Amino acid sequence: MVGLRNLFSPYSSHRSRQPPREWETQDLSATDLRSANTEDPQRLLAEIEMLGTRLAMVRDRIGRIIFGQQEVVDLTLCTLLAGGHVLLIGVPGLAKTRLVETLGTILGMNEKRIQCTPDLMPADILGSEVLEEGEGGRRSFRFIPGPVFSQLLMADEINRASPRTQSALLQAMQEGRVSVAGHYHALPTPFHVLATQNPLEQEGTYPLPEAQLDRFLMQIDVTYPDRDAERRMMVATTGVESEKAVTVMSPTDLQEAQRLVRRIPVSDGVVEGILDLVRRGRPDSTDVPEVQRHVAWGPGPRASQALMLASRARAALDGRLAPSLDDVVALAKPVLRHRMALNFAARADGITLDDVIDRLCKPLM
Repeated sequence: MVGLRNLFSPYSSHRSRQPPREWETQDLSATDLRSANTEDPQRLLAEIEMLGTRLAMVRDRIGRIIFGQQEVVDLTLCTLLAGGHVLLIGVPGLAKTRLVETLGTILGMNEKRIQCTPDLMPADILGSEVLEEGEGGRRSFRFIPGPVFSQLLMADEINRASPRTQSALLQAMQEGRVSVAGHYHALPTPFHVLATQNPLEQEGTYPLPEAQLDRFLMQIDVTYPDRDAERRMMVATTGVESEKAVTVMSPTDLQEAQRLVRRIPVSDGVVEGILDLVRRGRPDSTDVPEVQRHVAWGPGPRASQALMLASRARAALDGRLAPSLDDVVALAKPVLRHRMALNFAARADGITLDDVIDRLCKPLM
């Protein structure tokens, strides 16, 4: 176990994955205390450990239904703990839809699904007002909510929706409310969008604009499971009975966990590491030659905010007291992939965004 002197060191500490057993508050800087200055340290640590235990049960239950996608599951849970939305990129058949259904059941959330198509209209997802005739011949409008009024919304193949429909979903993701016929309607809380895209089939699609991509906390690439996981999946899902999801947490529990994540203290070393990483990814302010040559535009301030929240969430998922630079490095790709773009020369040379992000992360390792 390590004390806070080691935990908050900007260099030597980030290798440790263990929570401290004692607080030495005299070693915390003013920045480190910004999330803990009104907290009882021992109480905060107990709450984080309790949340880690609950989340371990959630991961175990998901693992009985979703095989071979542990990293995808963990990143998705980090996104939910951070209060964000996630974009899942993968070919059909990799359990993306099943993951959303399983999360909805295990977290006790109201879950709905939208199959995006080019003819899908904003009213199809937001809802619409209908004219009704009441007693005495009185007529009035009544709002009928659409599927967006759910706590966990799956937007399947979101890039097949038209730009008009995508913009309607953007407002819901950003503001937590929708406007119909000049009236605002608040969405339920918590509200999370888990959208999917097929990276292979691009015919009849509308690429998501950068403004909407930036609203997703993470872009998670879903790959094929390994041989052992696929074997277990094949045996478990083709028998007479299969594992069923059971409720482990409630939406209220999730909201309390989200508030706890924001209370987790962050060291100066981690804060500066996040800032260095994001700012080095911008062509106009970087000192990294690869970025200057290959990046058309880099991540904005939302990337820094996303890395801060996601790093705290990853620490909470492991039951640790505070995030480390290891968390920042592990989350760099899913947080930055959709917030950067390569220029034509980089694509012609076979350079990928993952290559550039790896280069950005080297000073933090």
